[in-house]
Amino acid sequence: EDLSLDMKFIDAYFTFDRKQLVLQFLADNRIDFRELAKKLAGIYKTRIELRQIGVRDKAKEIGGIGLCGRNLCCSVFLNDFNSVSINMAKNQNLSLNPTKINGMCGRLLCCLKYEDDTYTELKKDFPPIGTRLKVNNVSGKVITHNLFKRTYTLEKEDKTCVEISLDESNK
Repeated sequence: EDLSLDMKFIDAYFTFDRKQLVLQFLADNRIDFRELAKKLAGIYKTRIELRQIGVRDKAKEIGGIGLCGRNLCCSVFLNDFNSVSINMAKNQNLSLNPTKINGMCGRLLCCLKYEDDTYTELKKDFPPIGTRLKVNNVSGKVITHNLFKRTYTLEKEDKTCVEISLDESNK
């Protein structure tokens, strides 16, 4: 507070030989903490290391239960945090409601990244939504995909809908 640094300390620990004090902190922006390190070194009479960590790192350290009801992926098995984009949520036809697609850390769910390739692969055989086509003497516009059942829905001119199996339409 004395130095007006906008940072929140998360963890502090000494190395086993007590020659170094490591302090981990969260901050939205890059922090110039050289003056703080000098003051702390004078107080604790040891070498000071300040590490800025991200909100995903904090969630990994603290742990918790995710929206799926399981332990957070970052605290169980994820070691590096790849970038996750909103396009991945769109690709998976998820509601873009932040409470549904954001994790405990407030960022997009990490699982969006490792499920994205599967959704992209499953979608490649489907006709694009909005396409007009004729299958088994049924003409209409593709309005939905069901990737797991491998079906899509055609809306006919009379606004009735017909579910078409992807395997049936590729014959």
